[in-house]
Amino acid sequence: MATFDLNEGNFPKPTDVTDRTEWVPLSLTLVEYPKGDFIGKIFALISLAPFGIGAGFVALILFRRDLHTITFFLGTLCSEALNYFLKHTICEERPMRRTDLYGEYGMPSSHAQFVWFFATYVIYFVFIRLHHMNNNTIIENVSKILIISSSLVMALLVCVSRIYLQYHTISQVLCGAFVGILFATFWFALTYLVFTPLFPQIVTWKISEILLLRDTTLIPNVLWFEYTNTRQEVRARSRKLVSMKSQ
Repeated sequence: MATFDLNEGNFPKPTDVTDRTEWVPLSLTLVEYPKGDFIGKIFALISLAPFGIGAGFVALILFRRDLHTITFFLGTLCSEALNYFLKHTICEERPMRRTDLYGEYGMPSSHAQFVWFFATYVIYFVFIRLHHMNNNTIIENVSKILIISSSLVMALLVCVSRIYLQYHTISQVLCGAFVGILFATFWFALTYLVFTPLFPQIVTWKISEILLLRDTTLIPNVLWFEYTNTRQEVRARSRKLVSMKSQ
């Protein structure tokens, strides 16, 4: 076991050079790319998109507490669990071995499965659940096109990045995308037909009141609803404040 002495900067300095402790980086967010390859660097950044989506989910759940968002997030977790099961059942190696850091299997690609689950679910949500986003029909249609196209482009770029950086073969990426699309279809149907009818009952539970959970299923345009209610509340409080000062 290593012992430490404090140097002038008060940093621990190992004194036992025979320490055999093996140090490894966190492989979850580590992405390698060829040195000096600018395109590879861009693809390495793009391949981190699932972590950005995950952070967005956490922020939405913390600040909105909407049951549908929570259910969507649970679907991504179930998709990741399914991917882990498939990888350790198929046991297909990655195209390039990177020491012991990436000893896990590559079939199907978890990145491809994640982004295509997300993109497919978003497409279903836009076509089936998202109505009356804006009072202007043209703006509403443009918004839907932008949401769908950006989701598809993101999914395609992540898949290309995993192939370019040699983390997966084409077949592994295609298999991951296929599984993601299928599972997103299943999860959206389950949410729409089974979970959503239960939301009004769930929000009446005591634990839901404590956690401030809410169901916005019957509100066609949540952004407009929150905007108008906030504006009305601000105006009411402003009038009340003015009246109190005038007394």
